[in-house]
Amino acid sequence: MTANLSETLTLLLIEDDDGDAFLVEELLKEAESPPRILRARSLQEAKAKLTSKIQCVLVDLSLPDANRLEALEEVLALAPHAAVLVLTGLRNVHVGVAAVQAGAQDYLIKGDVDARLLARAIRYARERKRADLAQLRLVEAELTAKENARLESALLPGALLHTDAIEHLTRYLPGSGGTLAGDFYDTVQTPDGAVHVVVGDVCGHGPDEAALGVALRIAWRTLVLAGQTGDTLLRTLDTLLRAERNAPEIFTTLCMATITPDLSVARMRVVGHPPPVLVRDGEVEALQGTPSGPPLGIFTDAEWSVIDVPLGEEWSIMLYTDGLIEAVVGERDELLGVDGLVDLVREHGCIDLDRLITHAGTVSDDLAMVLVRRRRD
Repeated sequence: MTANLSETLTLLLIEDDDGDAFLVEELLKEAESPPRILRARSLQEAKAKLTSKIQCVLVDLSLPDANRLEALEEVLALAPHAAVLVLTGLRNVHVGVAAVQAGAQDYLIKGDVDARLLARAIRYARERKRADLAQLRLVEAELTAKENARLESALLPGALLHTDAIEHLTRYLPGSGGTLAGDFYDTVQTPDGAVHVVVGDVCGHGPDEAALGVALRIAWRTLVLAGQTGDTLLRTLDTLLRAERNAPEIFTTLCMATITPDLSVARMRVVGHPPPVLVRDGEVEALQGTPSGPPLGIFTDAEWSVIDVPLGEEWSIMLYTDGLIEAVVGERDELLGVDGLVDLVREHGCIDLDRLITHAGTVSDDLAMVLVRRRRD
């Protein structure tokens, strides 16, 4: 009966003995789908052939340039994607067992292998390798989820408010990749009654940007609680960003609002960031015009101006990151944009965060939103 390999594969045989190599090659010719066999006579020769195309490796542990398990360790390191079987002599069965413990999928004893056993061993080794890789991906996914949860709790804190006159709502969505980036927000009320809100966005995606966002968010809260809410705060954040970022091209945009204790005026600083959306006495608008200044981390001598915004008796302010206005909408896959966002708010008659997310379209970037609204008496 012919041996059976379920699919054609590329196999690397690392064997210095021509006779043993010939025997393996002849046995594999009996398979229904004989594999493509590459041969290496030493570990050094094998290194050049251990590419991503190699799906299985048969390695002799008695190579001229490697001492027993050294060869296996090199193969496992160079081809972590491939199934690895060890060839060993009858008197070195314990070495084969040690090889499996070290990471090989199986071991074969020279002189005690026929075509069927060899084909089956290769097939089973590949299945075990697939299972090992699937388990590894699962563990990595679980670790990533736990890390994201820790970062999210630091990026997205609870508001420090001690007034019932303000309604405070937040939303956060990761990008299409599902991982956190550098979007962050925070809200703090200081002892004088002023309410301070920030939404920021570290450029780029990944855990480094998320960690930098955490550092900036915590620094912002600390500085606000220490009474630093103006240019000193921004210069300090700029210094921190330059010290902590991994590359000089990393910058951060943010929008800050300080609402006066009587809740009548918002002092805004739009630092290279999308403009906030305001609803004042029923009128919807975006705070368009000249921003306060450039993003953090670009110019060492940057200055940022204050935009004083009268709020009236009934008002809502929404700060958000650019993931919202860069959402894809419509059949033409156009970006929502600031004007489209304002139109959606007008259509809804108020700022409803959940409805905005639903109607905004496909969100590909991270999205952070903070809504601060004066409660009706």
